[in-house]
Amino acid sequence: MKMKGQRVLMFVDNIFEDMELLYPYYRLIEEGAEVVVAGPEADTVYKGKNGYPFKSTAAITDQQATDFDLLVVAGGFAPDQLRRDPKVLELTREIFEAGKIVAHICHGGWIPISAGIMKGFTCTSTPGIKDDLMNAGAKWVNEEVVVDRNQISSRKPDDLPAFCRAIIEEATK
Repeated sequence: MKMKGQRVLMFVDNIFEDMELLYPYYRLIEEGAEVVVAGPEADTVYKGKNGYPFKSTAAITDQQATDFDLLVVAGGFAPDQLRRDPKVLELTREIFEAGKIVAHICHGGWIPISAGIMKGFTCTSTPGIKDDLMNAGAKWVNEEVVVDRNQISSRKPDDLPAFCRAIIEEATK
């Protein structure tokens, strides 16, 4: 229960990467964290890209960055939709600017890119958004997990064990 008392924010929308949402969600709960999964609407079922349903626990518009200790952004194609929501970008920026962890995996990097927080950071992602990250001022590397100050990034579902270990380790320093 290393994360007991910590609150984690995650975002959800249709076409999220099933494993990249579910694995961290349950792993962080297992460590004692309270995980809020906010979608465009509260108590709404969103479908993952592989068809797995997930019911949001809250609405994005109702969230305040000060209520959370860290943000975890799953991949899939949901981040492309979510990054168009000004509240998602505001929450991401405010959590980051408070020095709290912003963790993203696969296509989840699209949200920190649009939030304008990637410049000067070393990170990884799916190769599909490598150019986007580099154009946002990040240095991209092909590693299973990268920790650079208060950002944690990872490439794909196969990297989830390393991604979650890094989140837990950094959140409990």
